[in-house]
Amino acid sequence: MIQVLVIGAGPAGLAAARAARRLGASVTLLDSSDQLGGQFWRHLPAARPAARERILHHGWDTFQSLSATLESDGGCRIIRSANVFALETAAAGPGTVHVIVGAPDGVGRKRLSFSPDAIVLATGAHDRTLPFPGWDLPGVFTGGAAQALAKGERLAVGRRVVVSGAGPFLLPVAASLVAVGSRVLGVYEANRLPALVRGWLPRPWQLLGAWKKGAELGGYARGHLAHRIPYKLGRAVVAAHGTDRVESVTVAEITADWTPIPGTERRIAVDAVCVSHGFTPRLELAVAAGCALTFERFVRVDDRQHSSAPGVYAAGEITGIGGVDLALAEGTIAGHAAAGGTIGDRALRTTVRGRRTFQGFAARIEAAHGIRAGWPEMLTSDTIVCRCEEVTYGHLCETAESTGSRSLRAMKLSTRAGLGICQGRICGRSVEELLACRAGGGLVDGVSTDRRPISGTIRLGELAAAVTPADSYRLTSTSESSKGTL
Repeated sequence: MIQVLVIGAGPAGLAAARAARRLGASVTLLDSSDQLGGQFWRHLPAARPAARERILHHGWDTFQSLSATLESDGGCRIIRSANVFALETAAAGPGTVHVIVGAPDGVGRKRLSFSPDAIVLATGAHDRTLPFPGWDLPGVFTGGAAQALAKGERLAVGRRVVVSGAGPFLLPVAASLVAVGSRVLGVYEANRLPALVRGWLPRPWQLLGAWKKGAELGGYARGHLAHRIPYKLGRAVVAAHGTDRVESVTVAEITADWTPIPGTERRIAVDAVCVSHGFTPRLELAVAAGCALTFERFVRVDDRQHSSAPGVYAAGEITGIGGVDLALAEGTIAGHAAAGGTIGDRALRTTVRGRRTFQGFAARIEAAHGIRAGWPEMLTSDTIVCRCEEVTYGHLCETAESTGSRSLRAMKLSTRAGLGICQGRICGRSVEELLACRAGGGLVDGVSTDRRPISGTIRLGELAAAVTPADSYRLTSTSESSKGTL
């Protein structure tokens, strides 16, 4: 029987696990959270459910169907609170995956190792937020963090909130904030109408297969109207102000390349601001597995979702930011192929068509809402660009000019930008772009901030402990999701 290991239990991972089980593979599904669903279907725990959970999520019925099917399937082992800390590659096959199971700050965690026939990576993405003056103040949240608190804890990040950045994700963030009682004073999309028209309108018939997205947009529009939330194009939060926390923000008009227009600034009193400029794929495991990346820095896959690494498949946001529908399609194809199926199988025909449709949809999102080159003009010399190490934009520029270096590795060592506790997860790509701009012709050493440790804290005692045989580790029940018995 083919052994398939799926890493990540968001939409892509759940779809991959179900598809692999349909072909009879033995599946192990790992996730670092104690709940299934990933960031998209983040929800309250079963101990304190919402009365009407469905209205808080898109595709909730899909999630319930996927999770119920896998939870009740004896051929699918689900291990929650599982953190991969190492991945050993092999000449033939995907190699060995080493995992710690248990709460991040817990004791008595178990070490497991898996050597499957195939691995499906579905590790998702995290928010990308461009730096701006004051973005390090308490009360400045990423859009994803604000939505996670709203969905997973029913907590509002503030009473008076502004949402700023770029992309369709700003709309559900605002909707989630309103649902938990925040007053959203405005949603500010950085890109202007001509960019949105160029991105969305060409060949509109190609959007017919994504008609449900139009229905979602209509729902958000109705919510904006009902709560009188202004939606402004060509504007951005260019500064946050406060002492112990954010107290106000400055919103300004910006040009098509995101350069602030002097004289258009307006100050707004707030107690929170949510900012999102898209997403960055979580590539640590893919890089460790030896997967080749595209020019845009996503995992390169073929039509089976197979990467360049033997036996390693990838699906969801790590192959391109495309949303839940694309993630479900890619996950289904990856799981099917990992279990020995072929792309030409009848069972995949509709899914393959759906993948093509939503890949086109994702390309339109990038064309309409992508980050523009003028964003560094929002920075001042004392703007912190690396929050972990408190590296300012001025220091970054001065070091680049004084050394004349075009090496990212050298610049990181000289300034410590990207070397803090997050290892560049928040600032890495922004630091790269700033340094490449200062270097004129770009960076030349081929170093990427995507190459970083793949896990959080691992105790020396845990590394020294004996490995629990993976085939003897069983969950006692679905309600005791992070506990194992031997």
